[in-house]
Amino acid sequence: MKMFRVIMMMVMAMVVGVALGNIVDTTCKQTPDYTLCLSLLRSDPRSSSADTVGLGLILVDKIKALGTETLGQINAAYKTKPMLKRALDECNLRYKTIVDVDVHTAITAINGNPKFAEGAVVDAGVEASVCAGGFPKGQSPLTGLTQRMNKICDVTRAIIRMLL
Repeated sequence: MKMFRVIMMMVMAMVVGVALGNIVDTTCKQTPDYTLCLSLLRSDPRSSSADTVGLGLILVDKIKALGTETLGQINAAYKTKPMLKRALDECNLRYKTIVDVDVHTAITAINGNPKFAEGAVVDAGVEASVCAGGFPKGQSPLTGLTQRMNKICDVTRAIIRMLL
């Protein structure tokens, strides 16, 4: 009898795991970049037990991590590309806004009023784009990071819209 309970618990755990794994797949299919969505969510162990709100929060964390990484690249670029100081100053301000304001707003609002969370994620993408536009054509040391930020924001926004 004890063995039967253990087997039943294992079967139930597998079924729950498959069902939760399916939420990631099903959710990502509703975003503009299925492959990126899967990659971002599957790289975080929290996704295996997350609901849609949890998946959104994981992606907001990814925005914060990329924003922090970009701030590090901006600081490094001050040393290697001093002629771009004005554009780097603008990007520094924009990415601090993403990390300090937009991420905080999204995290706070996602459970209560997801519309505000959506607005914060949209703003993060706009801030990144404004940063990119401040460089002379072809001279941005942040192009790849900015493009990645915009893609992550698009995926995150799609998931947050599922909560509306």
